[in-house]
Amino acid sequence: MTSTSTPPARPGLPWRAASMAIAGATGALCRGFLYGLNNVEVTGLNNLLSILDRRRTHGPDRGLLTVSNHVMVLDDPIMWGILPMKYFFDTENLRWGLGAHDICYKNKFTSTFFSMGQVLPTHRNWHSPHGGLYQPTMTQAIKLLSKAPADISSEELYYTTNGHDRQWAPAAYSAHRKAWVHIFPEACCHQSPGDTTTLRYFKWGVARLILETDPAPEFLPMFINGTKGIMAEDRGFPRFLPRIGNKLQITFGEATDVDELFGEQRKAWRKLVQDAGGDQERLRNGEEAKKLRIEVAKMVRDEIGRLRVKSGLPEDDDEAAALAETWAKEPNKRRFQSPVDGSLVNRQ
Repeated sequence: MTSTSTPPARPGLPWRAASMAIAGATGALCRGFLYGLNNVEVTGLNNLLSILDRRRTHGPDRGLLTVSNHVMVLDDPIMWGILPMKYFFDTENLRWGLGAHDICYKNKFTSTFFSMGQVLPTHRNWHSPHGGLYQPTMTQAIKLLSKAPADISSEELYYTTNGHDRQWAPAAYSAHRKAWVHIFPEACCHQSPGDTTTLRYFKWGVARLILETDPAPEFLPMFINGTKGIMAEDRGFPRFLPRIGNKLQITFGEATDVDELFGEQRKAWRKLVQDAGGDQERLRNGEEAKKLRIEVAKMVRDEIGRLRVKSGLPEDDDEAAALAETWAKEPNKRRFQSPVDGSLVNRQ
């Protein structure tokens, strides 16, 4: 599925107008829900707003990667209701997210809606044989965070996630490069028992975004607490309605250049790429590559763990909770109570 001509810098006006309308309406709804029907405490929001303001005024000199824990299915978009309304209408400076293909891309209508809402179709291993670390959507996310190639005309306007669908490729447009991408590395909703929000292990997709993006993006961690009450996994009828009257906390960390936090790991990755000499199997499944991804994913989790403590929750000293093998004992079900920490997990 290759492009037949050089794409313009950005999509056409009708697409941009529709995208702006969807972002604006969604932002207004989420902001009204958060501040009109719940009690919201936000710490460090200016850490994000100052970046967005700088990017809008001077243009992005690198991508922006925000990372947070994942509590309920509507964390995105509801959590972005903390942004002042003006930010929702600047879609070239608004976040790109990763949404479940089986939820967001069920039919033509939802596919168009979420594409215009800047959500990338992501296959989850539990639901699809097309998921995993190297699915095409992860390549799109890396490209969005990275600078445009010298010859962006070679970029494809569409791509397939499973060999059958035809998805719009936003990274084919130079205006979408060095973008803002948000990711939930837990990759599923994780609702801890009681009022304490804990963290699962972080999957390796976030490591790809950190190791392979060029240039290194800015990195901004976030911690979300309290959204469990909006759509608790054990809620009764009517399940489809979000609950109100919750106390929510969203805490932002300090923005840093990825090279400051993960410089050694990125250097090791570049050396590995050079030594591999095009051997993709070594880069995908070699022990050196796996070790790097495990290390980076744990470091990202540690950054969010520090924000968790900053938000007033007790420190989690269980080192085993950061390891994938700790959670391997969980059942192969859609919804269950984890034998690891008693949390309610939703893979819907």
